[in-house]
Amino acid sequence: MKALKQFSIPFTGLKLGKHQFEFDIDKRFFDAFEYSLVKDGNLKVKLELDKQETMLLLNFQIEGTLQLNCDTCLAEFAQPITVKERQIVKFAEEELESDDLEIMTLSKKESEIDVSSLIYEYITIAVPYVNKCEQAGQSCDQEMLSTLSKLAGCDTEEEEKNDDPRWAALKKLK
Repeated sequence: MKALKQFSIPFTGLKLGKHQFEFDIDKRFFDAFEYSLVKDGNLKVKLELDKQETMLLLNFQIEGTLQLNCDTCLAEFAQPITVKERQIVKFAEEELESDDLEIMTLSKKESEIDVSSLIYEYITIAVPYVNKCEQAGQSCDQEMLSTLSKLAGCDTEEEEKNDDPRWAALKKLK
């Protein structure tokens, strides 16, 4: 958790208005989250905190690259990402539930806000569902692709050998 200490912002001492914060994200950040989808990256987070009397407006701008594995050839590649998100933090006497994901509440007794989980969530959501080398302008590892195709070919041959002979007559009908 030491790696995430820098992401706690003490807002009680800040004057009303806009304040700028910058964070560097690397492997240590992702290691702090158990079962993280992303294992490594090099990102810069620019956070604009607009302190108002009854709320905080947080504007995140995240840019950099994530180290991902190609789903086709398993090679590691650098995926560039750019994320812009906004979070509204309201102060309340008691914890209120909100249906709006853009609004979260803090107790008026709180003196700081930890933005590490928000940053992690925004980065994780930006990861493409399917990761391929072509997304980063690279070509897949041809040696690995040929090995995978050989292994895939062996499995189909074994299946054909193990087929029930009763199906042979049906295959002839095709």
